[in-house]
Amino acid sequence: MPNINQQLFQLIMEVDPEAKRCGVQALTFSNAELEAASDDQPPQPIAQPGYPSALALVAPRDLPRRGIQAQTGRNILMHSIAHIEYNAIHLALDAAYRFRQQAVEFYQDWLFVARDEARHFGLVNDYLKQNDCEYGAYPAHNGLWSMTVQTAHDVLDRMALVPRVLEARGLDVSPAMIKRLDSVGDTQAADILRIIYQDEIEHVRIGSKWFNYHCEQRGIAPRIAFQNLIKQHFHGVVRGPFNIAARLQAGFDQQELDDLINNSK
Repeated sequence: MPNINQQLFQLIMEVDPEAKRCGVQALTFSNAELEAASDDQPPQPIAQPGYPSALALVAPRDLPRRGIQAQTGRNILMHSIAHIEYNAIHLALDAAYRFRQQAVEFYQDWLFVARDEARHFGLVNDYLKQNDCEYGAYPAHNGLWSMTVQTAHDVLDRMALVPRVLEARGLDVSPAMIKRLDSVGDTQAADILRIIYQDEIEHVRIGSKWFNYHCEQRGIAPRIAFQNLIKQHFHGVVRGPFNIAARLQAGFDQQELDDLINNSK
């Protein structure tokens, strides 16, 4: 039977969405198993995770866009959410796979997140299937994974930029999407996004927790480290507006949020 890291790698590379979802949701390891796995051989680089063959990856400007009054437009919106959740599975699995010699709690946290993301993907893809669609029916972009590759060398960079920048963006934009879906009477889609939104606060909080932990281990001020990484990777600017209440719940402090707001002007 493959060891833990082999299983994680295989799930990242799995191209069948349902097999990936089921495999991730079934993941469970003891603390002893995780501790032993952290001493395993170095991780392999992953240029691109496993996507269904039907999925076309395109530049963001080439993505389809429509209003959500009609079901087709809502399918396009929910397909984009499915793609985000599918990638979020990869992000969580890769954190557990790539960064060795971490605390057992680090691995348990990211496996917990991976299972949540797989559940989210299942909810969204089930919605699509109920509306004569499924993941892979529309083009999608690959921005989330690009940042994963850029931060593969350093767990601190990963914790700062993937959960606390890319995934935290979902906390900013989700309330408006939920309101739009409610306004056109699609309570099923809105309720799915409500579930995802509440869970994502905890996922970003986990990223904040491990970012702060690694800053403390290295004797680095988290606020300065976060600012420097944003300058390095985002030219110093993360787009607002920001969901202050959700970000505070997710482990940001007010000074960090003030920095984000001031630099976005």
